[in-house]
Amino acid sequence: YYYTEIRRVKSHKEFLNKTTHQLLFVRHQFKIAFFSELKQDTQNALKNYRTAYNLVHELRAHETNMLEIKTMAGFINYKICRLCFQHNTPLDAIAQFRKHIDLCKKKIGSAELAFEHAAWMSKQFQAFGDLFDEAIKLGLTAIQTQNPGFYYQQAAYYAQERKQLASMLCNHDSSVIYPNPDPLETRTGVLDFYGQRPWRQGILSFDLSDPEKEKMGILSLQLKEKNVLHSELIITLLSNAVAQFKKYKCPRMKSHLMVQMGEEYYYAKDYAKALKLLDYVMCEYRSEGWCTLLTSILTTALKCSYLMAQLKDYIMYSLELLGRASTLKEDQKSRIEKNLIKVLMNESPDPEPDCDAAAVKASQKLWADRVSLSGSNVFTIEVQDFIPFVQCKAKFLAPSFHVDVPVQFDVYLRADCPHPIRFSKLCISFNNQDYNQYCVVEEAYQKSDILEQSSQGTMCLVPGKTRKFTFKFVAKTEDVGKKIEITSVDLILGSESGRCVILNWRGGGGDAASSQEALQAARSFRRRPKLPDNEVHWDSLTIQASTMIISRVPNISVQLRHEPPALTNEMYCLIVTVQSHEETVAKDVKLTAGLKPGQDANLTQKTQVTLHGTDACDDSFPALLPDIPVGDLQPGEKLEKPIYIRCGTVGARMFLVYVSYLVNTIVEGKEILCKCHRDETVTIETVFPFDVAVKFVSTKLEHLDRVFADIPFLLMTDILSASPWPLTIVTSQLQLSASMTPVDQLESYVENVVLQTGESASECFCLRCPPVSNASGVATGCYIISWKRSSPVESVPVVSTVITLPHVIVESIPLHVNADLPSFGRVRESLPVRYHLRNKTNLVQDVEVSVEPSDAFMFSGLKQIRLRILPGTQQEMLYNFYPLMAGYQQLPSLHVNLLRFPNFTNQLLRRFIPTHIFVKPQGRQADDNSIAAA
Repeated sequence: YYYTEIRRVKSHKEFLNKTTHQLLFVRHQFKIAFFSELKQDTQNALKNYRTAYNLVHELRAHETNMLEIKTMAGFINYKICRLCFQHNTPLDAIAQFRKHIDLCKKKIGSAELAFEHAAWMSKQFQAFGDLFDEAIKLGLTAIQTQNPGFYYQQAAYYAQERKQLASMLCNHDSSVIYPNPDPLETRTGVLDFYGQRPWRQGILSFDLSDPEKEKMGILSLQLKEKNVLHSELIITLLSNAVAQFKKYKCPRMKSHLMVQMGEEYYYAKDYAKALKLLDYVMCEYRSEGWCTLLTSILTTALKCSYLMAQLKDYIMYSLELLGRASTLKEDQKSRIEKNLIKVLMNESPDPEPDCDAAAVKASQKLWADRVSLSGSNVFTIEVQDFIPFVQCKAKFLAPSFHVDVPVQFDVYLRADCPHPIRFSKLCISFNNQDYNQYCVVEEAYQKSDILEQSSQGTMCLVPGKTRKFTFKFVAKTEDVGKKIEITSVDLILGSESGRCVILNWRGGGGDAASSQEALQAARSFRRRPKLPDNEVHWDSLTIQASTMIISRVPNISVQLRHEPPALTNEMYCLIVTVQSHEETVAKDVKLTAGLKPGQDANLTQKTQVTLHGTDACDDSFPALLPDIPVGDLQPGEKLEKPIYIRCGTVGARMFLVYVSYLVNTIVEGKEILCKCHRDETVTIETVFPFDVAVKFVSTKLEHLDRVFADIPFLLMTDILSASPWPLTIVTSQLQLSASMTPVDQLESYVENVVLQTGESASECFCLRCPPVSNASGVATGCYIISWKRSSPVESVPVVSTVITLPHVIVESIPLHVNADLPSFGRVRESLPVRYHLRNKTNLVQDVEVSVEPSDAFMFSGLKQIRLRILPGTQQEMLYNFYPLMAGYQQLPSLHVNLLRFPNFTNQLLRRFIPTHIFVKPQGRQADDNSIAAA
């Protein structure tokens, strides 16, 4: 169907020529594009719309047909932009719209209806903004510099221009009435063609046939425009723009447009909404320091608050317009200051300039009602949110004060208003409200003196001069260790008889601009001019809103005496000497001593502290002894207190000795009881007192890595002193496990031995281990050393150190051989040697025994024999060795071969029997007798 329609339109178009049918060319091209769009052939539709648009601008434009050309151009432009967005070619849409605006913005038409052109331009931008926004909702991505907000903003700009033009062109007297009959009405009620004037439809001539009718038509359009609510249109467009700029994170554009919205609400006489918007935007302009913009906004806000008779807002904006952030001239500031004083004296202020006369009359009635009402006349204004004409800085003279020294601080005030102004009261509040009563300055004066020119009054602030107020008070003893903070500074303007304004600074002062000003002052290298001694540079002052109360300086001395290092597990003595240098009695002296808190938890578990050093302490004793009562100390009196410390592990430990006491002192004529304390810390290193080395050896003193069942062996211990101080080994004790038995009596050989640094003491024990089934190792037992630090004091407790002896591997052997022979021999004298062979198994052993001769000996006895030994029995073999040479000589070697146990080697055998003996030379009888006689 649509294809047929398109062909029919094209067939008509073939009979047209551009000389006489220019308008029909546009019409037919639009129809073809429209039918193509219905046929969903958007590419052809776009192509034909572009052709139609170009044909529109080829038409000859005149004042009479200008509106029709712009209307059609607007329709076709809308279609082109919409299709470009559908084809996801936003840059083409934007380029088309810019071309459209460039072509049409100069086609104003009739000068008397210039507002119509502004309205049309506004509508074009609004429509494109809507298209752009719709495309974004369908998935198009916009950016900060290209989003619908800019088009809504431009639409609002043309709407504002329309409002201005309407106010100039439509300012008819009230006597002018609407024409009758209405030139804007048609017979059918609608226009035949878009964009044509109702009073001359279908007339294509550029000449005006009826000037009077034309005049009436223009008048009716002007009178209709007069009734349009332009502010509503502007606010709607600005609101759309603000929403877009907020979405795309453009805060300054958003603020700028919100200011315009506020001003439009002001022009629309919706003062409440205007004030709400302007108040919201002011915060950003304050923080960024845009003084000129802020002043403009504040001026509009002040008018709104005056017209609504909003007392608190009026006072607040007046205070700020008088301040340093305001760029108003001095005469304007003087007028605002006088109005502010009138409000404080419960009088109506003078009207603000450039306000609507009817609104001023209404507001004067509201102000009169405010004056007559006896409601709340006290207004508290939080200063940190705006920039008033008074600046405040509070500063403690020191970051901390001792409790016996009065706390001092200064409050600096500076006024920026045109004239000197009197305040009635200055009061400071603290986190401890008990101090508030000491920090109040109050001055009574007549209401008429609030703007007194003299600066003689205590509370009178002269513009540009810094006034200092000094306060001091005595801190409470219970606040020691706490921070005193200024929570607020209140400066009261006015009196309770009129109206009272409380300027409230949180903390130690500062308003919305203070932080930025302080930063600029810190970065500035400009030299400040020299001022008299009693004045200071305001920028050089810093706020110090808190101070710490610390305890009184103690007048006692604490000395620690000890002999480092400490030895593991000993009762280490630390003598604490406390001497009073106070002028009066130090009462309730208490001592806290022990491991300083905050160290490793393992140190806490392995450190014990006690006051009694005679008895060793166990793990139940604490690591810190708190609040040990010592009593009172007279002036000059000295006290010694021993503290005993047991350290279970080596390493460095930090110990704390803390002495506290009470003393009476007089501050500012007032007697107070001060708690003083002094603490001393000492780091004590703990070391091992000695090192113990344990080894297993054979009876021939050869090292053993394993022992043999039922064969004696030796356990040797070496105690090496590692202490820098002499150690007394009181005694030692060997506690054997059940699997070990002593060969002889176990006695201590190091009893009461004193070891110096680096010296050692050794002991030797002969042990035997019965056969065991566990081949992995047998526990030997414990070696207990009882020792103490060598000291003339007998009461030093003895420390017992338990050393766990190593496990030993026990092996069984099938045959044990031991030899009985003298300790030495003599050349050419017989040396009897007896070998005992014991069968350690439950089997009958076949043993081959042979003796290998030595060059140093002749011997008699069985050189080679094979014998059988029953289980558990032993066989003796006797040899007579005849030494031939003196010296340490090798004995003839005994070789044993067990037929059942081929692993039994002669090397193993040599561990049990001696291989060498010392042979003395043959002596003379006469010499022996002479030696015996001697």
